[in-house]
Amino acid sequence: MKSLTGNKRDHWLKEKVIEYLNEELGWRGIGNVDGFDMGEQTAFKGKYALNIFCVVYDEEKGIASIKRCLKEYRLDYTRIKIASRSNSSDSNFQLKYSAKKKDQTFSI
Repeated sequence: MKSLTGNKRDHWLKEKVIEYLNEELGWRGIGNVDGFDMGEQTAFKGKYALNIFCVVYDEEKGIASIKRCLKEYRLDYTRIKIASRSNSSDSNFQLKYSAKKKDQTFSI
């Protein structure tokens, strides 16, 4: 995203990603979308992101399904990052995949 509130395309992308991920994860019986946020990244002031949160029951299958879904529907697959954390409320997200191999930064 290029701004705090996002543009029309950002909002369209959010809706499509949520729709397709819910279908993909639900059809495979491994999870669902649990929400999203849009806005300024906490660790990178002046940089903005769309985060989609999914609950999955198998991390490896979930990551593979998310990558496959975004690639199949051409939903900005070249810019994605996938992170995960355990169910523990005090655990931090850990980056598991970045489309840009040289960019290993991650922030909510």
